[in-house]
Amino acid sequence: MSDPSANANATAADALTGQPVAHVRRGDVEYVLLGTAHVSRVSADAVRAILEREPFDAVAVELCEPRFQSMRDPEAFRKLDLFQVIRQGKVGLVAANLALSAFQRRLADQFGIEPGAEMKAAIDGADARRLPVWLIDREIGVTLKRAYRSVGFLDRLSIIGGLGASVLTREDVGEDEIEKLKQGDLLGSMFNEFARESPPLYDALIGERDRYMAARLREQASGSSAKRVLVVIGAGHLAGIERELAMQNEMPGPLLEKLATPPPPSRWPKWIAIGVFVVIAAAIGFAFTRGVRAGTDALLAWTLFTGGFAALGAIAAAAHPLSVIAAFIAAPLKPFRPGIPASAISAGVEAWLRHPRVADFDTLRDDVAHWSGWWKNRIARTLLNFMFVTLGTLVGEYAAGFHIIKNLL
Repeated sequence: MSDPSANANATAADALTGQPVAHVRRGDVEYVLLGTAHVSRVSADAVRAILEREPFDAVAVELCEPRFQSMRDPEAFRKLDLFQVIRQGKVGLVAANLALSAFQRRLADQFGIEPGAEMKAAIDGADARRLPVWLIDREIGVTLKRAYRSVGFLDRLSIIGGLGASVLTREDVGEDEIEKLKQGDLLGSMFNEFARESPPLYDALIGERDRYMAARLREQASGSSAKRVLVVIGAGHLAGIERELAMQNEMPGPLLEKLATPPPPSRWPKWIAIGVFVVIAAAIGFAFTRGVRAGTDALLAWTLFTGGFAALGAIAAAAHPLSVIAAFIAAPLKPFRPGIPASAISAGVEAWLRHPRVADFDTLRDDVAHWSGWWKNRIARTLLNFMFVTLGTLVGEYAAGFHIIKNLL
């Protein structure tokens, strides 16, 4: 008669065969690093197997607090205050999070496994064994800000393009490609070759997070009695975290603070924007010196170009007619309301007129997995409204300036 425990150990060993595992000892603590693919049934099975097979005092996962809460509470998006998102200028961050969710969802739908199943397996396994769960990853908002601000203009376009492509691309991904994620990272794979060709971008997406997660492990261990810790991470981080755990000498606290602080935004875009407006304002003023008719024509051009392109942005987002009108009126008045963009006004009107329904929150993650869902879901459509009106206003300002100056020459 076969021994059930022996069979269980054999099954666990089979599930772990070929999986990337590393052991690092630092002081009195042994870290067992298990590399996973973020959308892989094999990886989820490997997590369950290693917890079944080996004893641990704590389980660390590649999650930050917001992503952990989202995983714990599938209805977390119901708590999203759209007006607060618009008011605080966090539309881009929320949209980026949704784009990442869409990328995961596309892969998960194809292979019939929930995004982050391996992390959930780790958390559930820790709970079942009453082990503490350590959240070691940096917040994605900080990572994207540091990535965006650490690179030049072309690489910034790559970041935006990578996020957009994650929503628009509908090509099936082969299961062998899923397993290749074990050689990379979910964020890194979103930006594909852009991340590999840009050292600053790669460092912000991968290298800095390796240092951050190693420091978090050290910080958590210093306040714990744990002697053996299972660390469940994307396999693209395994080598980096293994190296950092062995070599880091800086105190964890100051290092974490440094890596969690976004670099200050570049000043040159702001100064360029101010310079462009000063030139346009001077051109309009100069036009009035040529006569009231010339000045009026210049002022009308400013109004029609900025308001028109902002309204086109709202129309492209399928906004309510009153949101389109709000964009048209607010865009030309930009100089008189600094700090309150036309996009915020138009998106605020959209959110007020088409207040999100419970169903919009319930289906948000699924809707954004397909590009058309961004227009169907009221929450996503409001975010699009903000972004498209922002782009339209910018295009309108430059078009207006070009038209006015051309007519004066």
